[in-house]
Amino acid sequence: MNNRAQINQGKENPTKSSKPLITAKLPLHPSTNPNQSSSDTIKNPNLVNIKPITKPTSNNSQFKKPIQPISDNSTAQNKFDAANENGDQKSKKSWSLVNFDIGRPLGRGKFGNVYLAREKETKFVIALKVLFKKQIANQEIEHQVRREIEIQSHLRHPNILRMYGFFHDEQRIYLILEYASGGTLFNALKKETRFDEKKSARYIKSLVSALIYLHGKNVIHRDIKPENLLLGHDDQLKIADFGWSVHEPNSMRTTLCGTMDYLSPEMVLGKPHTKAVDLWSLGVLAYELLVGAAPFHHEGYDGTYRKIMKIEYHVPDYISKAAAHFISKLIVLEPENRMPLEKLQAHPWFTANN
Repeated sequence: MNNRAQINQGKENPTKSSKPLITAKLPLHPSTNPNQSSSDTIKNPNLVNIKPITKPTSNNSQFKKPIQPISDNSTAQNKFDAANENGDQKSKKSWSLVNFDIGRPLGRGKFGNVYLAREKETKFVIALKVLFKKQIANQEIEHQVRREIEIQSHLRHPNILRMYGFFHDEQRIYLILEYASGGTLFNALKKETRFDEKKSARYIKSLVSALIYLHGKNVIHRDIKPENLLLGHDDQLKIADFGWSVHEPNSMRTTLCGTMDYLSPEMVLGKPHTKAVDLWSLGVLAYELLVGAAPFHHEGYDGTYRKIMKIEYHVPDYISKAAAHFISKLIVLEPENRMPLEKLQAHPWFTANN
């Protein structure tokens, strides 16, 4: 498995027919008041240099020992949910960094880092995603971050990573996320090179269930790949990154975005795209889990694009006919000819590996 090139040609602006799932404004610039409500509008931002979180500054002794995730976090989660979702919007708990013990880094990205953390009162273990406002403003992706939060915070499905809430201070935005102890599917695949058909079918079946839920809410993910899928308790698959997702009930999209190896033909051609781009990515993912490499991978962009447009890929002999048929029903040039998610649930590949 190789490092993938991320594709984004041009910044995307929501169309007039695109409606956000919520209307609250998320401030993406520093405020002179670090305790300012997340629904307030911040004017005349004065961006400052951002220093990464290195060591929590607190006299609390819990900061001085590592956070130990527990196998059953459900009791603490019930308490956390009760505190977080009690009453109307005005009476909901207002979070800040002092509410959490910060543990080890879980991952690093272009716009911030993710840390293991624990809510002090309930002892609930979460992942805290820290985004740097200056980088977000410099890249002019405020609307993309706002949209990610609007979408993910309203999703409730066992195979979608939960976003419990968010808050901000002068320099950063903090996303309170479900902690998935198994790490990324990408790293799990690297360790095993490729998965057997039973494990691959289980992961793909979970993803199909999550996509049915998303598409039922008119959400297109647009960046399904192993790096954006996490493994939680009992190896449960979770869609994690909604940075390129859109809520599109009435219109099509035209932005070229996502990961090169997973781009659908309509994206390569710059044509408008729909939910069917997620079906294409699902087929590419099934292939990669079974083979250990993406079907259209090539050293250069042009080679990858050419293979995508010609649907040029090879299925190894060790792949079952049922799995090959499953992939062939998704990796289809015309979006309208890709097999619908509901029909996939009854596919023989799933029933044979139940």
